[in-house]
Amino acid sequence: MEETLKEEKMNETPQGLIYGLEARPPLRDTLFAALQHLLAIFVAIITPPLIIAGALNLDLETTGFLVSMSLFVSGVATFVQCRKVGPVGCGLLCVQGTSFSFIGPIISAGFAGGLPAIFGATIIGSVVEMLVSRVLKYMRRIITPLVSGIVVTLIGLSLIRVGITACGGGEAAKAAGTFGSLEYVGLSALVLTLIIFFNRSNNQYLRMSSIVIGLLVGYVVSWAMGMVNFSDIQDYGNLNIPVPFRYGVSFDFSAIISLGLVYLITAIEAYGDITANSLISGQPVEGEKFMKRASGGILADGFNSMIAGIFNSFPNSIFAQNNGMIQLTGVASRYVGYFIAGMLVLLGLFPAVGLIFSLMPEPVLGGATLLMFGTVAAAGIRIIASQDINRKATLVIAISFSFGLSVELVPEILSQLPETIRNIFSSGITTGGLAAIISNMVIRIKEEE
Repeated sequence: MEETLKEEKMNETPQGLIYGLEARPPLRDTLFAALQHLLAIFVAIITPPLIIAGALNLDLETTGFLVSMSLFVSGVATFVQCRKVGPVGCGLLCVQGTSFSFIGPIISAGFAGGLPAIFGATIIGSVVEMLVSRVLKYMRRIITPLVSGIVVTLIGLSLIRVGITACGGGEAAKAAGTFGSLEYVGLSALVLTLIIFFNRSNNQYLRMSSIVIGLLVGYVVSWAMGMVNFSDIQDYGNLNIPVPFRYGVSFDFSAIISLGLVYLITAIEAYGDITANSLISGQPVEGEKFMKRASGGILADGFNSMIAGIFNSFPNSIFAQNNGMIQLTGVASRYVGYFIAGMLVLLGLFPAVGLIFSLMPEPVLGGATLLMFGTVAAAGIRIIASQDINRKATLVIAISFSFGLSVELVPEILSQLPETIRNIFSSGITTGGLAAIISNMVIRIKEEE
């Protein structure tokens, strides 16, 4: 009798949900929910490889393959999270994809050692997140919300430079002497305006699709302006076969350090996303069961990033926007995640998908990413603002931003240091993040009553 009651409680649908975690919705409902999740994350998955490829001036074929592998790996990663393979995975409707947080350090690693150094750092750095999953309760005392907020803000601020460079036409435009031309800036402004306009809509579907609409309109306008040539993609094959280490792998110490720090912060962010997802899905958010789920989710975060590095992609993280999608649709069934994963894998196998998006002019992408990166910075500020800003917090914030933004704005300050040290601290995220962690641990101020 007791076992029956327990089973009934497990299968009970939480208030506000149409389908609970273990429910198996009809095929039509499952496909509809999966498609909405896909629309919410598609742009976010393909944008990081496009930005990185643009910054490193990679050719069309390589860019297309990187986009395809990002979709493929995101599909595999989503399946692992939802299915839960042994201790790996959280067993929730948890969608994963390429992370914006790593773009800055990845570009720096790319300039230092090309794609092999990026993939090497992605693989080795992922071990940090997997280790954090094993000592989660202790790490939460070191990586506090204040530290997380500072690092997230620095990530957003450092990426804005990447976004504005794309708005002006990118590195290719700089080389051609056309950087910042009226057509580039105007196209970026059009995309940005459209995204803001639709984001203000009261219609939830228009709001969710605002970035997709902005990019599509910008793409069409740029094609009409003669900035897109689809004949460039006619000669490529019909199927992308995932090949491990296609571009090789190498290990750069400074790149590993930079990415390792971001992995550390990402682990804490993943903890927050899993907490929110559990709450929305009607699952416990404290106790042994929850900690096991959170640890498994963070372990999967790191494990999936290691797979990403092996299959020529970039670090993966849990997407927070899908938590909102669960609320909107009322579908928390993890079985929907299997369909999302299958769709992503299929999209990744067809090179045309990656190549079409690879042809997107940088000003179009820049108009969208400029707002996205600003949103990242705003999210960090919101985390900081939610804390008690006492004298200690003020000092920690001041030190972190001073160190982090100094090396971003005036990189020449490091020019006299040894190359290894210079490479480690050239990233504002790394320098500011380490400053935040150390100062938060060291500074002790007795607040007056």
